[in-house]
Formats: sequence, C-alpha cells, structure tokens
Amino acid sequence: MLTEVLATRYTAPLREGGSLPGLVEGDDLAPYVLKFRGAGQGRKTLVAEVICGLLGRELGLRVPPLATLVLDPVLGLGEPDEQVQELLKSSGGTNLGMRFLSGALGFDPLAYRVDPAEAGRIVWFDALTGNVDRSWRNPNLLVWHGDLWLIDHGATMIWHHNWPSAERAADKPYDARDHTLAPFAPDVAAAAAALAPRVTRELLDEVTAQVPAEWLADEAGFDGPDDVRAAYASVLHARAASVHERITLPAPGTAPPGAGSGWLPPPERPAHAGLAAGEEGAR
Repeated sequence: MLTEVLATRYTAPLREGGSLPGLVEGDDLAPYVLKFRGAGQGRKTLVAEVICGLLGRELGLRVPPLATLVLDPVLGLGEPDEQVQELLKSSGGTNLGMRFLSGALGFDPLAYRVDPAEAGRIVWFDALTGNVDRSWRNPNLLVWHGDLWLIDHGATMIWHHNWPSAERAADKPYDARDHTLAPFAPDVAAAAAALAPRVTRELLDEVTAQVPAEWLADEAGFDGPDDVRAAYASVLHARAASVHERITLPAPGTAPPGAGSGWLPPPERPAHAGLAAGEEGAR
C-alpha cells in the first residue's frame, strides 16, 4: 500500500502552504511532492497524511498515490533558499511523498460542479477524520483529467496533538458550514450508508500498520508504535458509525445546475449593448 522510493533529484520548492513542500523525482522516475519530516508541523502531519490518504484510497476516494521518500540532504545543496536548505538538512531519511499530478488545476466551486453523491462522500470522509482544512479559503482539492482529487490531509485527526482528549474526539461534531463542497447539497446520509460499514477495525489496522515506526516512536503515554497505531484505529472506528449524525451543514442554497460532476460550461456571451442580436453576429 505504501511503497518506498528513493529521492534521486530535488527539483524545486513548491511555495504553497505552510510546510513548504518540494518537488522531487524518485528512483521510479515519477515526480512526487515531498512533505518534509523536518517541517514546523512535525512528523504528526506525515502520520495524518498516511492514515487519511490510504484510508481515503481504500474507500474509493481519489487521493494521489503515496510513498515513503528516502531523502539524502545533499540533493538540495544547490538550493539558494536558506529556509529550504534548512528543511533539507533536518529531513534526512524517511519523508512522505505524494504523486505529483502534472497539469492539475485548483478546484473552483464557481467553475466545477460536484454532484451531491460525490460531495457527500468527501464531506463524510472529512467529518470522519476531523479535517479542518477543506474550506472555500483553502479547498485542498484538485481537478485532474476532469476528476476531483483530494490532497493535503495534514490538518486532520487533531486529537493526536492531545491524546488524553482522543476518547472524547470519537463523539465530536463536525461543522461543515464552511466546507468548500457545502453548496452542492452533499448527501452525507447516503455516503454514511455506503462507507461507514467499510471502515472496519481490520481495515484500520492495515492502514495504520503502514505508518513508519520511526514517526510513532517515543510518543508520550504509549509503550511503542503499535500502541499508537491502535489508538488511531480505535478513534476512527468509533467515529465512523455515527459521525454523519453530527455533521452541521448550511441551509440549502443554490448549487450550479445540472447533473453529475465536471466543469461548468462558459456563460453565454450577451449581445453587445445597443445592438440587436443579428447586428452583433454581423460584426
């Protein structure tokens, strides 16, 4: 599920987001977005990316393939930016890589329509994982080859920053009024019926087992990485059964018309002011 790739070439920093990820090439010749273990958010961001990214893929959501990226800091010696150099120096070893979707465009709810079924699956998944970073301000959604793809799950499962609160997190409501897909009438009830039964303890154990042990080592209050993995699985399993009952959506609004998901057609060009339609065509 999570392959190991050796970073062979550092291409450029991606100056988006607070973690300042980088674009690298792996020894499989594929391009990856590299999430640094030495970034300010720390290794828990990478843990969240792995668990939520792999779980999303298992549930049929479009998440770019993930890999552990082994980085040799010398790859970035030619990088002139001192901040990036510091990230490279502090991130030797195992980092996270997300396949780079070349040519993808950022999601714009005014230009791309999402049908209620797909919107419901994404909102339900974000509620399950407690994603606080899928608002209209920062959708963390891409459109690639006409389909919607989910990226950047570092701001999920925020209970792992305070493990004593994790048990209460299983029953925490999810406010989706600011969610970027809220205007599309997300059908969270249908999403829960389809997806919740698939979030079994066995699946969660398989997903959490993919997290590198070194990212889970020395976690306060736990005897070892396996105990931390079990804690993640327990909260997600408990949350899956009924989280749809605690999702707050805004009052129904006006979604872009039409069925299915995809780009909206451009608006019809109005006739030139002061000219009849036939005169406009003649021009």
